[in-house]
Amino acid sequence: MKIALVPEGPLDAAATLARYRLWGEDPANRLVGDTLLRVRRFEGRLWPFAVRWRGAVDAVRLEVEIPGTRASRIGEAVMADVRRLFGLDFDLAGFYRMAKGDQALGSLVEPLYGLRPSVTPGGLEMAVGAIIAQQVNLTFVFALRVRLVWRYGEVVEIGGESVYAFPEASALARSRPSALRTMQFSTRKAEYIRDLARAAMSGRLDLDGLAQTPSEVIIQLLTAQRGLGRWTADWFLARGLGRGDVCPAGDLAVRKAFDRYYGRGSPLSELAIRRRASAWGMHQTVAVHYLLAGLRLGDARQGGGT
Repeated sequence: MKIALVPEGPLDAAATLARYRLWGEDPANRLVGDTLLRVRRFEGRLWPFAVRWRGAVDAVRLEVEIPGTRASRIGEAVMADVRRLFGLDFDLAGFYRMAKGDQALGSLVEPLYGLRPSVTPGGLEMAVGAIIAQQVNLTFVFALRVRLVWRYGEVVEIGGESVYAFPEASALARSRPSALRTMQFSTRKAEYIRDLARAAMSGRLDLDGLAQTPSEVIIQLLTAQRGLGRWTADWFLARGLGRGDVCPAGDLAVRKAFDRYYGRGSPLSELAIRRRASAWGMHQTVAVHYLLAGLRLGDARQGGGT
């Protein structure tokens, strides 16, 4: 099955997906040239798919290929994932209009034009990824993620390339902390991942069924789970559910970005960051991603990069 999709508004596909290889290769989100390879679990089967992008930022065409099927229901499931992965449901035009009134954000529109937040389709994948990312540098985060996916995920082939399905809850629920420790996970993180997977497998925490749940309720549900705090809940809302009105103000990189662009020489408190971001309404998630990307862009320029 082949499906074409023309996004509404600009899309810099390479920049949007950069987080899947910025700190190392992600075996569950493989980028091969101008193609993204990923796997969709659907009705008990694994369906690998490829998404290629063509054209300029203002005229991008996404070409989706799902080998081995013509079933419309599978196509619909994959296309829902594609929309999330490329951040197609964020109102980028509205954000650009709003950014005109903000000196910092306005200065980032041109160099980052077409950048969208990429949303992780799987709730468990997002939550486990957030646990892995707690209090460690991002290069090490990706190394741990790779080991976890290789050990507990399932590999499939598409177009001569291998791509992994992120591990199912049942596989992670059976994992032993001692096994994860050999992969350099801390004991606590190993237990957090196992316990989260068990909660998801039992249905006690339905991570994929929260789309219509109010954000305040989701924060309560997630932070009641051992190992998940407000930082994890905020990123789950932003990058797991694609909520636009989220600012992970407790994130160190986010705080650094706000200090650089709005701090006027002194660090901002988490409360001050949330207050400033609240003025952006449903554009908070996009704004935060632009500030973070701007931070990396500035660091690269200072270091002599491009």
